[in-house]
Amino acid sequence: MKSALIIGITGQDGAYLAKLLLEKGYQVAGTSRDAQMAKTASLAALDIAQRVSIHSASLTDFRGLWQVMVKTQPDEIYNLAGQSSVSLSFEQPVETFESVAVAGFQLLELLRLLGRPVRYYNACSSDCFGNAKDPADENTPFRPRSPYAVAKAAAYWAVANYREAYGLFACSGILFNHESPLRPERFVTQKIAAHAWRIAQGSKERLNLGNMDVVRDWGWAPEYVEAMWLMLQQDDPQDFVIATGQSHSLKDFTAKTFAAAGLDWRDHVDSTPGLYRPLDIKISRADPAKAGKLLGWKAKMAMPEVARAMVEACKIRQGLKEKHCP
Repeated sequence: MKSALIIGITGQDGAYLAKLLLEKGYQVAGTSRDAQMAKTASLAALDIAQRVSIHSASLTDFRGLWQVMVKTQPDEIYNLAGQSSVSLSFEQPVETFESVAVAGFQLLELLRLLGRPVRYYNACSSDCFGNAKDPADENTPFRPRSPYAVAKAAAYWAVANYREAYGLFACSGILFNHESPLRPERFVTQKIAAHAWRIAQGSKERLNLGNMDVVRDWGWAPEYVEAMWLMLQQDDPQDFVIATGQSHSLKDFTAKTFAAAGLDWRDHVDSTPGLYRPLDIKISRADPAKAGKLLGWKAKMAMPEVARAMVEACKIRQGLKEKHCP
């Protein structure tokens, strides 16, 4: 039986990855700053909370991470943790860098000292590319435009350096936007879906968004974790862009989401300049051809399907609440 350690197991990607690995027969462990207080709602939503073990370890605690590695003896480590909000990174740049870049260096150094063959996956981000004129692939230069992207770029280059200098099996997945019902509402896609569903149920609220002209490549998170796993099953470690290859504006995403709830978004949504970011990526496009060729991976759901699935999840949650309420 293979074993895996997921740093960030309680988040969206961590939960879906844990479910995938369990289905493949892995023994799965994860970390949290305080295991007894870990928020396991995402794991519980997938009905796997009781099938994984969670250990206490801070991202910047070298000794604590070492103890978890020794205890769990993982064959594969997936680093999905760290501050993940682009907007929040402008308010907390140092904390963002520490939880992403510094923590990444800690894990790589632990792997170097561990002295046993462990395969390591690092979660990178399409935000590193900034405003790429053409669809970005693995050879596109990074032009980060937020503290979050700067931190992710630093972690990416740390992986490349340790791979080349020390021969570690370490790779980065450069993932474009990927969504699911496990997203908290501070993420714009979940914010849109939740508002659309509540308004469809009779709420009189209005939805306030920032720049609706930004263009993104939106995919479905449960599909993207399979790409993470596939990267660690290759003969040689390589970095991959993971995306649908289709980009749409936030306005289009909003329109599709409200339409799935039976509404016209123009009757319920306002674009508010106060919500604009200090710097933002106007257009994000991807070329995931390498993943298709070498991993055999291709996204099945593009933005319209993702929007409908997000609204359908709101409908299901509402039904469950009504079923269990007196």
